[in-house]
Amino acid sequence: MRFYAFIIFFLIFGPNFVLAQRFGYIDSEFILSRMSEYKKAQEEINRLSELWEKEILTMSKNIESMYRSLQAEQVLLTEQMRKERMDAINRKETELKEYQRKVFGAGGLYFLKKEELIKPIQDKIWEAVDKVAKKNNLAIVFDKSGELVMIYTDPRYDYTDFVLEELGLGDPNDKIKN
Repeated sequence: MRFYAFIIFFLIFGPNFVLAQRFGYIDSEFILSRMSEYKKAQEEINRLSELWEKEILTMSKNIESMYRSLQAEQVLLTEQMRKERMDAINRKETELKEYQRKVFGAGGLYFLKKEELIKPIQDKIWEAVDKVAKKNNLAIVFDKSGELVMIYTDPRYDYTDFVLEELGLGDPNDKIKN
């Protein structure tokens, strides 16, 4: 009996509930590409990344040099001297791995700097999306550039330009997307 009551309830109210849901989508990559502060943040992150990569490369070359030196002088060294040099090389390799982890590992300097520079920009976008969603009575807003695969999107549900307008980055009539 409960099963039938549930079916009747769903048939009466279910379609209305589904039809009442409004949704839209945005393209956050496009929005970010239009934001000058995002471009500046990306440039800063890339600059720091290149600097850290150069430091890692320098450390790596130094270790290679130590290996070549050990190989060249190996016949002249006592067992104790060879062991000391190998220990020094191993310490440098450990330092290199630790530095790589500290910079590029999970929660490393690269991650923290990226979060520091990008998070305020993302927050601005999400606030604008929130305003647009409330203004247009949207229950759900998808991000077209995210991991969600959208096979087909109807342009009338694209609210990207409204978010850009909310951010003060353009008007809905100057869309220059593909």
